Amino acid sequence: MKPLLLTAAAVLLFCTASYAQDPIKETEKAAKSTANATKKAAKKTAEGTEKAADATVTGTKKAGKATANATVNAADKTADATKTAAKKTAEGTEKVADATVSGTKKAGKATTDATANAADKTAEATKTGAKKTAEGTEKAADATAKGTKKAAKSTADATGKAAKKTGEEVKKGTDAVVNH
Repeated sequence: MKPLLLTAAAVLLFCTASYAQDPIKETEKAAKSTANATKKAAKKTAEGTEKAADATVTGTKKAGKATANATVNAADKTADATKTAAKKTAEGTEKVADATVSGTKKAGKATTDATANAADKTAEATKTGAKKTAEGTEKAADATAKGTKKAAKSTADATGKAAKKTGEEVKKGTDAVVNH
């Protein structure tokens, strides 16, 4: 009778041990699944961050270019208006000079030429300044874009490291449960 009881006890013990392994395996599966989901979410977050950075870079470049173009256009219009005003002034000066004596006419002509020259130089200086401003704006936009990309990459890297660390901690917890 003892051998029969010992056999029955051994069978019962074996069944209990086999049944206890199922929750441990399920816990391991759940931990691995959680770690994988965390990694995938981190990767998606990193990709989204990089896409947002690229969009910001593109927008910044477009805005910088639009500002540069608007500055150049405004400078061109200012230069044209300055030339027109100078020509009108010159024409008026010439008319006044015609009405006076011949010597005054010569002086008026010299003044006209000097005014036109000064207007031309002012217009050119305005154009040059506008172009330099436009170039500076474009360089600043590029620098902002590069900085934004670097920040996005750092964020993506940090998110990936955090996800990896979370996966490792979940694995440690799972191993601790399995070892008990």
